Amino acid sequence: MNDVIDELHRRGLLALSTDEAALRAHLAEGPVTYYCGFDPTAPSLHVGNLLQFMVLRALQRAGHQPVVLVGGATGLIGDPRPSAERQLNDHETVATWVQRIREQVAPFLELPAETDGLKGPVYVDNLEWTAPISAIDFLREIGKHFRVGKMLAKEAVAARLNSEAGISYTEFSYQILQANDFRELYQRHGVTLQTGGSDQWGNLTAGIDLVRRTEGVSVHALATPLVTKSDGTKFGKSEGGTIWLDPALTSPYAFFQFWLNADDADARTWLPLFSERPADELEALIAESIERPAARTAQRALAEELTLLVHGPEELRQAEAAGRALFGRDDLSTLGAETLGAALEEAGSVTVDGEVPSVAALLQMTGLASSLSEARRTVKEGGAYLNNERVADAEAVPGEDSWLPGGWLVLRRGKRSVAGVRRTV
Repeated sequence: MNDVIDELHRRGLLALSTDEAALRAHLAEGPVTYYCGFDPTAPSLHVGNLLQFMVLRALQRAGHQPVVLVGGATGLIGDPRPSAERQLNDHETVATWVQRIREQVAPFLELPAETDGLKGPVYVDNLEWTAPISAIDFLREIGKHFRVGKMLAKEAVAARLNSEAGISYTEFSYQILQANDFRELYQRHGVTLQTGGSDQWGNLTAGIDLVRRTEGVSVHALATPLVTKSDGTKFGKSEGGTIWLDPALTSPYAFFQFWLNADDADARTWLPLFSERPADELEALIAESIERPAARTAQRALAEELTLLVHGPEELRQAEAAGRALFGRDDLSTLGAETLGAALEEAGSVTVDGEVPSVAALLQMTGLASSLSEARRTVKEGGAYLNNERVADAEAVPGEDSWLPGGWLVLRRGKRSVAGVRRTV
């Protein structure tokens, strides 16, 4: 077996673990069955979840057996947040999200039939064993093993207790439910290792303790670090909101641009975490990023690798082509209507209804010029473009042949400022 712990350390993916020497020895003994859980508290996973996929994939490459839990039970409650009670979703909604997230996880861990020595994932839903147990049996068989003082020490619980909102027993009980998942998976599938985020450490260790108390065996856990942005804002957020893995919620173009637009310091920090490139290649990319920051080498490497991983080769090609086409390096006609629309919505766009305004008016409407006089001056100076063609007449009105698939116009001021105009049908 490969020493996967060394790889996780090298990439910065290992923030916490149980006894590391014992964990190394356990992994070296042979294939270990391990699991990570994802709660369906939204219709899609987001880029923050990618860190767990990196760990799942690293362990899988090292020859171990992944189990993916999508929490149909815990998703009905939700892990306590530090600020306020979660809004509870109905059973039907959560069941739909369970299926969507399971399908979303599959491409990360499914393996070709001919892959030698590696095992594909086992999928489980904790509603299967949580729903049948009665409240009395749950309290008698599981609840008796938990000490309230220890549960109160969990950071999110402590924060809520000291807040005006307080915490309900529903969310307080989440730790017991997740701990019981580890116990059930040990019994059903021989799972001996759980992975998760460092913010879940209290839940992970609660599961270890429950397995030890009820089964008399030692199991293990490891946790990834909390990923942040250098400016203090939350990782996985952009001006448009959360960066989802579902292309219907965040387009592949917007996903690509999230990584491409990362701050230099962030990109260099994130590259080892999210890239599966060899160590020497990562070092070279980071060195180049420091020497030539304008080339955005680290950002482009992340954007290409992760868009390929999450959305596939065709969507990566379209995302790259959209970036080149919007800024005049490629023909706009090479883009499909969906990709063009996603790119322009990300760049910023306006809608026109009825009579189409002049180019000068459109420049003002889109915010590319602050006034009509500035728009006319931009055209006069040769800095205005319609569909990548320089505009000579500020009062010209785009004709029928100017509209691109999906009913779009692409306006550009200079080399970098782009906006879209969409015509209602």
